[in-house]
Amino acid sequence: MDKVFIDSNIWLYYFIKDDAKKYQIAEEYLLKSADSSIIISYQVVNEVTNQLLRNKFSETVIRENIEFLFKICAIHNDSKDVIFLASSLRTRYSFSYWDSLIVANALNSGSDALISEDMQDGLRIENMVIRNIFRP
Repeated sequence: MDKVFIDSNIWLYYFIKDDAKKYQIAEEYLLKSADSSIIISYQVVNEVTNQLLRNKFSETVIRENIEFLFKICAIHNDSKDVIFLASSLRTRYSFSYWDSLIVANALNSGSDALISEDMQDGLRIENMVIRNIFRP
């Protein structure tokens, strides 16, 4: 079974639905990934929650969306190893602080792929590849 780490931006297109094309692509990818092990971190949960608040979602809807994440995803926790790995990744790849934490969590969780719109599609880091599902 593949392990995929799904970044915040994919979830936001799925929950907010303000871009019909990206919503459809995100929904199709998530349905297709049902046979995979979907992994996120608390950073993803926090970023999604913050953006839902900024988009004026009610607390009830926010809680329902977060419950959905907890139901279908494994949560990978930050650790000392993740923090130091993120530092190493920032140095090597010039990632932003937050992107380096996402990549470090994805790597540390044993994910085969990191699904993100924000990073270089096809970039291989150790045994993991970054995929942008919105690229044609």
